[in-house]
Amino acid sequence: MSPYISLCSVVIFVVIFPPPPPLSVGILKLGVLLSVVFFAVFFAFQRLEITFSLDWTGLLGRSAPIKDPPTQLPRYKCNLLKACPPTHFAFKMNSGGASVVGPKMCLEDNVLMSGVKNNVGRGLNIALVDGKTGNVIKTDFFDMWAGDVNTLIKFLKEIEDGTLVMMATFDDSSTKLNAEARQLISEMGSSSIHLLGFRDNWIFVGAKGIKNKTPFEEYIKNKADTNKYDGWPEVLEMEGCIPIRQE
Repeated sequence: MSPYISLCSVVIFVVIFPPPPPLSVGILKLGVLLSVVFFAVFFAFQRLEITFSLDWTGLLGRSAPIKDPPTQLPRYKCNLLKACPPTHFAFKMNSGGASVVGPKMCLEDNVLMSGVKNNVGRGLNIALVDGKTGNVIKTDFFDMWAGDVNTLIKFLKEIEDGTLVMMATFDDSSTKLNAEARQLISEMGSSSIHLLGFRDNWIFVGAKGIKNKTPFEEYIKNKADTNKYDGWPEVLEMEGCIPIRQE
């Protein structure tokens, strides 16, 4: 009910009916005064509540801006940290871990060798790749603990010039590795193959017929005071961009 209607009703009531005794008149005036004050306060609070509600809604609107969707980070081939130039192959690889986890090789976003593909094993793991197209020619592994090194030597001699050669160790790769096999690998660009010892870790990317030493090689020695695992050094990882053969 409107406060103005209530006030008019009180006034009409006073005019129509005869005034009561002096004490009653005082009480009635007090009642009218209290009624006026009550309705005035009530009306004021109603106005204040409406204004406050509007202001608060505006404040919430300003404090909650629409958020932009999260930016998706770019993904590069083989999960490299940055993209390779168009004239290069992207690669990433790692050695084996102790005698448990096999090595892994990725080229142009294609996994060439890994434990998941079930084409890795103890010893030297080797992937041959066409230096022009990046297509896989062959993958194999050679047990240098209990296998025959002559099988490895025959494999290395049959590689054609210009072929990319990716190698990674797993467990022991040196016990049966003789001087002839090491020299063949050295001629593919390796600087560390002559150092490779019992359970050392080594990863390498070279090429048959290369004239210089490759920059893509990592080596770590098996040493009891620095080994990450009991009897084996830590896993080696390497990534980069290999120039595509243009000839």
